[in-house]
Amino acid sequence: MIRTDILGNSPIFVIGLVDTLTKAGIKVVAMRTSPTVDASRLADAAVIDVDALRIPHDLTHITEVAKSAAVLVLSNSGCVEAEMYLRAGALGVVSKMESCEGIIGAIRAVTSGSRVWPTESGGEPTALHADTLGDHLSKREAQVLRQISRGLTHGQIATRLEISPHTVDTYVKRIRAKLGVGNKAELTRAALLG
Repeated sequence: MIRTDILGNSPIFVIGLVDTLTKAGIKVVAMRTSPTVDASRLADAAVIDVDALRIPHDLTHITEVAKSAAVLVLSNSGCVEAEMYLRAGALGVVSKMESCEGIIGAIRAVTSGSRVWPTESGGEPTALHADTLGDHLSKREAQVLRQISRGLTHGQIATRLEISPHTVDTYVKRIRAKLGVGNKAELTRAALLG
């Protein structure tokens, strides 16, 4: 089950988003209307409405949250500002006018390691798999590698992904074999570069 943290400008919008995500089987672990409230460390994904940021172009909150969760930005504009949010650490950007299915799909995509880019024509957002993760690692292996890049221990990863520590060890062995890395430092480097 995907766990999300939501930062939204409008409480009504946040309530509607929570209802939509809950019906889709996505658990909302925190709802915030201010970036001064810390994001939940339990979240796999953080959905951030750019209108909720203190200063429209202050992206430090996105950068901070991206250290512990996959960030999906809800934007007012299309592709123009998307690159700026992605450089700040977001894995995806979609329009706030996106359909419920589009937002749900984008959350699922960013938690599996894909980047989501809005289309200029207002069509469905495009999911782009990271080169090193998309072709070589399974979805779960990519999740484990992403948690390693955030500095989590195997025990913390097991708790977060709701699997046993032994299963995490198995995934790490598979990741090392697929990426051709030998030790924890090389694995962490591959995770950060990936």
